[in-house]
Amino acid sequence: MTIQAMKAGELAKVVINKEELFILDVRNTDQFDEWKVEGEGIEMMNKPYFDLIEGVDEIVDQIPHDKDILVVCAKEGSSKFVAEMLSEAKGQDIYYLEGGMKAWSEHLEPIKVGDLDGGGAVYQFVRLGKGCLSYLIVSDDEGAMIDPLRLVSQYKDFADALGIKVLHMFDTHLHADHISGGRRLAESTGGTYYLPPKDAGEVTFKYETLEDGKEVTFGEANVRVKAVYTPGHTIGSTSLIVNDTYLFTGDILFIDSIGRPDLAGKAEDWVSDLRESLYVRYKALDQELLVLPAHFAKLKELDEQGRVFARLGDLYKTNEGLMVEDEEEFRRMVSENLPPQPNSYQEIRQTNMGKLSPSPEEETEMEIGPNRCAVS
Repeated sequence: MTIQAMKAGELAKVVINKEELFILDVRNTDQFDEWKVEGEGIEMMNKPYFDLIEGVDEIVDQIPHDKDILVVCAKEGSSKFVAEMLSEAKGQDIYYLEGGMKAWSEHLEPIKVGDLDGGGAVYQFVRLGKGCLSYLIVSDDEGAMIDPLRLVSQYKDFADALGIKVLHMFDTHLHADHISGGRRLAESTGGTYYLPPKDAGEVTFKYETLEDGKEVTFGEANVRVKAVYTPGHTIGSTSLIVNDTYLFTGDILFIDSIGRPDLAGKAEDWVSDLRESLYVRYKALDQELLVLPAHFAKLKELDEQGRVFARLGDLYKTNEGLMVEDEEEFRRMVSENLPPQPNSYQEIRQTNMGKLSPSPEEETEMEIGPNRCAVS
């Protein structure tokens, strides 16, 4: 019997396809409780590595024979060691996660959302390990990215495979839960980086302003990106409408929740902005627009293909954050009893302003853990 590496992309397919898998997570219990691989077909067990150094006899009977077994740890080494012992003890092939939870956190799964009228297409990059969503809009041989992550090599590889050049990078706001890749992509491709000016008061680099009503048209298919000012998550939060079909909401509106207003310490100040954006500005838009958010919180938000989107009008019937009639009740909901703030969110904001330049290893550590941009 042998051990075999399972790549993060292979695990992503298991999660999206709701396939059965048994995972033995050998990280410390506090790390496991904070953040883990999740999936409808996944059965999970946590046993810290240091409890297994002398052998796996105490857990062998708890590991099933009729499922694929995957051992995961933080970076790979410990899982390989445990997988070898488990394979020998059980007499069956055992998988270990190549690159560990670090690789899982950083994997982007590209999925086509749909085509655009007049030519072009929209692709969604699903970061299953953190709940982040970013987008590539294609117009012939030219592309634009919305809310790109720091993992720029994965975008470049995908763009190269499509034979396009990405020349327009949009951040809907100054992110606090992940490091943006917008400026890096613009620098590497010679493209333009767009950022809402009200979020950019402390940035240390040049950018193109993304203001209410601004339109950017690109490619031979004349794909149109229109900015709609929707503050509340941050004071500069700006949504984007593409070809009157797709509404990119950033962290203002999700499929199952709404954005939190406190990540810049302005919860009380921004509650009214948040309500105005959700209950007035969005209601004035075409309700047939398809909402594409920058995050998801639960796997149930993914459809059978792994995509995350919904019709705007439908969300006013299903999203509880959009159905609070009383303003005071809404204020309490979005300013009290909020979940913990994202890991290293202040350092991430500083990095996205250009004030900090962490190493790649430090960037990984800053982003480890789940996203926490939603109210609940």
